[in-house]
Amino acid sequence: MFCCWIADLQAQQAVTGTITDANGLPIPYVNVVEQGTNNGAISDIDGRYEISIEDVENASLLFSSVGFKKQTIPLNGRNEIDIVMQDDVAALDEVVVVGYGTQQRSDLTGAVASANLEAFKESPNTNIVQSLQGTVPGLNIGQVTSAGATPSISIRGNNTLSGNTNVLIVLDGIQYNGSLSSINPNDIESIDILKDASSTAVYGAQAANGVILITTKSGKRDQKPRITITSSYATQRPSEGIRPAGRAEFIENIRRLSYNEIFTAPEFTTPDPSWPGFFQPGNGIGLIPQFEDPNNPGEFSPIDYDWYDAGTQTGFIQENQISVSGGSDRVSYLLSLGLTEQEGFILNDNFSRKSIRVNVNADATDWWKVGVQTFGSFTNQDGAEPSLYDLFIQPPILSPFDENGELIPSPTGTVRLNPFLSSNIDNYERHDFFFANIFSEIDVPFVEGLSYRINFGNNYRIDKNYQSSIYAAGENGQAYKNIGFYKDFTLDNILTYKRSFGKHNIEATALYGAIERKAEGTNARAEVFDRLTLGYDNLSLGGNQFTGSYANTERLNYQMLRLNYKFDNRYILTGTVRRDGFSGFADNEKTAYFPSGGASWIISNESFLDQSNVINNLKLRVSYGVSGNQTGRYTSLARLITRAAYVFGDGGNPSFGQELSSLANPNLRWERTKGLNIGLDFGLFENRLSGSIDVYNNITEDLLYAVRVPYLTGFDQIQTNLGRIDNNGVEVSLSGDIIRTTDFTWSATANFSLNRNKIVELTGKDEDGDGVEDDLIQDGLFIGRPQGEIYTYEVNGIYQIGEENILDGYLPGHYRVVDQNGDGSIEQMDDRVFIGNTSPNFRASLLNTFTYKNLSLNVFLNSIQGGNGWYMGANDNALYRDANSLRNNIISGVSYWSPTNPDGLNAMSYQTPEGPNGTRYEDRSFVRLQDVSLRYSFNKDLLDKLAIADLSVFVSGKNLATWTDWKGWDPETGQGLTLGGRPVLKGYSLGINLSF
Repeated sequence: MFCCWIADLQAQQAVTGTITDANGLPIPYVNVVEQGTNNGAISDIDGRYEISIEDVENASLLFSSVGFKKQTIPLNGRNEIDIVMQDDVAALDEVVVVGYGTQQRSDLTGAVASANLEAFKESPNTNIVQSLQGTVPGLNIGQVTSAGATPSISIRGNNTLSGNTNVLIVLDGIQYNGSLSSINPNDIESIDILKDASSTAVYGAQAANGVILITTKSGKRDQKPRITITSSYATQRPSEGIRPAGRAEFIENIRRLSYNEIFTAPEFTTPDPSWPGFFQPGNGIGLIPQFEDPNNPGEFSPIDYDWYDAGTQTGFIQENQISVSGGSDRVSYLLSLGLTEQEGFILNDNFSRKSIRVNVNADATDWWKVGVQTFGSFTNQDGAEPSLYDLFIQPPILSPFDENGELIPSPTGTVRLNPFLSSNIDNYERHDFFFANIFSEIDVPFVEGLSYRINFGNNYRIDKNYQSSIYAAGENGQAYKNIGFYKDFTLDNILTYKRSFGKHNIEATALYGAIERKAEGTNARAEVFDRLTLGYDNLSLGGNQFTGSYANTERLNYQMLRLNYKFDNRYILTGTVRRDGFSGFADNEKTAYFPSGGASWIISNESFLDQSNVINNLKLRVSYGVSGNQTGRYTSLARLITRAAYVFGDGGNPSFGQELSSLANPNLRWERTKGLNIGLDFGLFENRLSGSIDVYNNITEDLLYAVRVPYLTGFDQIQTNLGRIDNNGVEVSLSGDIIRTTDFTWSATANFSLNRNKIVELTGKDEDGDGVEDDLIQDGLFIGRPQGEIYTYEVNGIYQIGEENILDGYLPGHYRVVDQNGDGSIEQMDDRVFIGNTSPNFRASLLNTFTYKNLSLNVFLNSIQGGNGWYMGANDNALYRDANSLRNNIISGVSYWSPTNPDGLNAMSYQTPEGPNGTRYEDRSFVRLQDVSLRYSFNKDLLDKLAIADLSVFVSGKNLATWTDWKGWDPETGQGLTLGGRPVLKGYSLGINLSF
């Protein structure tokens, strides 16, 4: 055996070489395979490779890499082969998911964007959409302030008044109605975003707010089993240093609020020698007895308890992932397991996710494919937080515990409860998610290019929320069990035909599908327990018991036809029509049609640009389409409510009964959004600079809206169609390959988006007879103005001591509310003006990627900008002394007006104004260093010796710095100087990626 082994070694010969691109730069990670065998190697960072070959005379090597054409080179006895790989334009033209199929990006006529997940895969994000924040123009992702939470998602502005505002999520081809927090981000292969009405029209009535298509990972054919392990740990702390005042500042605030008592008039800057002190009779202030030191009468309690510190902690995210993938020539598979543990900054803000995924694809025959994408996710959110508001306002000179270490229900002796009453409880909250998509695809025999695919998708969810508290129900004890079940199924039949005839390419897709959704649940609650030892596990021990239940079902049915035509790889046409039916709409309007069309011209493929050294890719796109928005399941019907409705006898007690609350509307229609999109895609200077520009205009009509009706009719409202909203905007994305040398590269991607929204029509009513349609002022809706308009009282500084012409009802320290009509008083109808708008002026971001040998650095800046009245938010922390102001704590370091601080930012007076208080607004503009990651990949020579396929370590940071003039909590949350606001978290992570 030893002799045979020696002979085999002598027969093996090393073949080496260097792989470069057309510019002479080395290409790393190229697959080098001995053709017809599993013998292979991968080029290193310098483009060098080495592979052992038994028969160098007859063997051939296959070189392949993403973005380059495959090359097969016969050895013919050679031991050194250097090759130059050519760009593969077709490979660079990535395949994107477009709904019920895929297309090459060059064939798109609509606005479809692909997310860059690679640059953010090492960021400490427990939710996949956190990795999309600011990365795609037109896709707006909000901030996260709770463990495991899903941020807000919107695409291209708000198209509705009261209709559905949710973006449609499609997971592996199936509509997904579960929480995105249930999906393991490590399982995601790609995310594509459909933004214009032409591309979203394939989803018809559910796509008015855009579509996000998520595709999960799968194994690769002809690949031996590959085990990948990822582990990381991240810390989390607030990005803002906001805290409640300590003892000394709290007492100083009491003095400030009491300036009219302890200082002499009229300036109130000189101490009043006759003032008897805070705890003496007759001082007029009325501090609660608990504030006084029992061992030192007349003085404040010596306690300095940090309530906020006791209710918070250093948070963390710990993630561990393992996957096994591979395949044969007919089967590919992926199995992944994930465990994510997160503890937020607030006590008991916990999130835990265990997930398992199995994806299998197989060729049963040469013409029949089958597969399944399935996962289970089990989230644990046990525990209840202390009240954040109460953590802030509880006086630091009081303790939450008595001398026996028990919680004091109300430390101040008022209705203000101890914040730890809500966290010192038994809470059980679990959510179990199950998802499966089973498909079968047949290439129809005897009809070239025709295939039939059937998808059966199923979502199932179990929600459990149990809780017991000895402090609830007036400290009589309360316990409850709430359990809910949700399930849906999707059945899609998809027929696809693809053929090429010379210069003509045709693709047709026909769809017939149905969706059914069901939900049910039971709620049980008991109160007044003699003892709560068994908690929520025996509700029968409660003296008062209550039960409730619910159930609902809704169904959708739809058909779609899409035709794509391409001529000579230059001119492309796309047409789509979809018919939707939904059980929730009125009897006369159950179905609707949603057509769309698009065209594109690949200008760079014209003969007059064949020899251009500047323009490598240039495509013009124009599309127009109609998408819809569906109402809630029962809104077209007359609905019943239960309330105190009847009185029997003169002076009798009211009795509860059922009555109609809304009128039925048998003609309630679907909202319709008509969208025009014009786009330009380009690649310049050998594609060193590439990007896209999109301009769009969306018009939404037949808006779903609940119109109020006088209650004397016996009804509150009726759901109807009215009005029109226009959205238009610009989106720009630019990517540059700035520097590319042997050891160092620098690339950058910049994004910009702008959206303008305007209400064009509302009810059409002109009740005052002036010929102008009336605004809905009570709902903040104004004809000719955007949604989010701030219509309120203008504030111009703060009234000062000694100031003349102070309006009646106001005092020094109150905001100076502007008398717009000059009549000497502030009136609701005549003195309100348009202050600004809550919507951003524009959004922008910049991603820089640097590589130096084995090091890779990503730096991502994200920004939302206002200016000129845009992106405004109320940011007021005024203090007006009442029965609670002297008891409540404040935010530390906030600037308040006082006689000794006339330039203070926030109003402060010992008396609430008799007129409107007024509110101070600020610009929320910011620039954020949102993501930074640094990765080191170990050399392949070392890894080969250790029998490791890949090994890298990384460090990353999240929300490391925010530059803004906004005061208080993070500007993106809009909380400002809010008591009990939730912080945006910043953190640092350390992790490892390992593959065998």
